[in-house]
Amino acid sequence: MQAVNLGKQVMSGDQPLAILQEVSFAVERGDSLAISGASGSGKSTLLGLLAGLDTPSSGTVHLDGADLSSFDEDGRARLRGKLAGFVFQSFQLLPALDALENVMLAAESLRQVGLSARAHHLPKHLSGGEQQRVAIARAFVVQPKILFADEPTGNLDPATGAQVIELMLELNRAQGTTLILVTHDEALARRCGRQLRLEAGRVV
Repeated sequence: MQAVNLGKQVMSGDQPLAILQEVSFAVERGDSLAISGASGSGKSTLLGLLAGLDTPSSGTVHLDGADLSSFDEDGRARLRGKLAGFVFQSFQLLPALDALENVMLAAESLRQVGLSARAHHLPKHLSGGEQQRVAIARAFVVQPKILFADEPTGNLDPATGAQVIELMLELNRAQGTTLILVTHDEALARRCGRQLRLEAGRVV
């Protein structure tokens, strides 16, 4: 994955507001990268651009060699479906489906995250840490080339958060999946192979 001179502006009233400015970096296959910074520094905006969930005001993103700017919204969605997995702060599990159904019948993935015994529990009967582990199993079940994680420990206590990060890094190593992680937690960021820090929309 490569970002070249990425910029994102939005209009605030009648004035342009720069959220990201001239962000450039590359991530090799199988690497783990933590994007950190204070609230409002542009972390989640950057992740959305890298995943093709949003379009930049300037610059380009290359995902698995493909220039995202050459695709329309449907094309970017197809590319994400083929290449990417996602883990979010709020778990994003479907409440009417049990853990196994949320991972689309991938029992091996639940075993890998230590939840075989909880396969038929609904999300409301799982702890926050268990829900996030289901979300990680769901993300890895398609064996994505790249995993995007947005504050995956934000709703977890420190001990559970550390376990979740360890699990993500273990699967990153085992499957050779590129991991791009947004976090405000510096200790968790240091667990990744590389770190990128944003301040006011710029890499520092």
